[in-house]
Amino acid sequence: MQLPTIFHVRTGMRQAVSLAAALALPREAGIRVERKWRGWEEAEKLPHADAVIVSFGKSGRTWFRVMLSRYFARKYGLKEGSLMEFDEFHRQDARIPVLFFTHDNYLKDYMGHDRKFDLYGKSRVILLVRDPRDTAVSQYFQWRHRIVPRKKVINGYPLGELDVYGFIAGEEAGIPRIIEFMNAWARDLSRFQDLMMVKYEDLKADTEGQLARVLRFLGEAPSADGIADAASFASIGNMRRMEQENAGKLTFNTRLKPADASDPSTFKVRRAKVGGWRDYVTEEQAEALDAMVRGRLDPVFGYR
Repeated sequence: MQLPTIFHVRTGMRQAVSLAAALALPREAGIRVERKWRGWEEAEKLPHADAVIVSFGKSGRTWFRVMLSRYFARKYGLKEGSLMEFDEFHRQDARIPVLFFTHDNYLKDYMGHDRKFDLYGKSRVILLVRDPRDTAVSQYFQWRHRIVPRKKVINGYPLGELDVYGFIAGEEAGIPRIIEFMNAWARDLSRFQDLMMVKYEDLKADTEGQLARVLRFLGEAPSADGIADAASFASIGNMRRMEQENAGKLTFNTRLKPADASDPSTFKVRRAKVGGWRDYVTEEQAEALDAMVRGRLDPVFGYR
């Protein structure tokens, strides 16, 4: 077992301060304190990362993380089955890069602005994106079954009951919010010198080719065997199997653990279907969501 690092100490400090703020301060003040401390924790990690992997929630990050973790663990002889969080793999073998996974939620609260290049321009960045309609539906099931109440509060998610369309069409947490996130990145994309965009849909269509592309961007010279093994290990079927096997285990990383093993909609790995959002809305609602994306989303992402 690895010894705690300064990053673990900072996480503990943040958690303690956040708990105290939630208990002692008025609701809005407590939220501001917690978000700022989460941003401070991210700001402390950022300069120590070899690369930053940025994505809106439910854009395929866990799948992506499983592939990368499997690749590096197998290549460098580490214990298989663990997930990269930050520098744990690097501390076991310095040849493995430190990867900072973030949903870009909190750094702006600490830094006082949300200019993407000013926040991340000194870093090597992988921007993982997904069709905001599919992302929003996946977020709906995450919100309904997996997000703890406190995270709903500090991230501004709805606290009442909503149906699928009410959630994904709503400004508060649905497609408009996802588009706002994506457009903020689009405004600064041309300024980055060391940024790679990866689309979830491309990963689905050519998993091995896209994974090889990412690894070369990270400075690796991946073998065909290593790529094929990582892609196979992170297949949807295998990830669902791992999640099912980890149901009820108290010590396993909850990223791959269902909220209710008897309910498939509570699994982290649910359907992973490109265009699957249409299965949850009427034809009229689909047309409205299509129009929303056409009218609001920057065309650089290719989802218009």
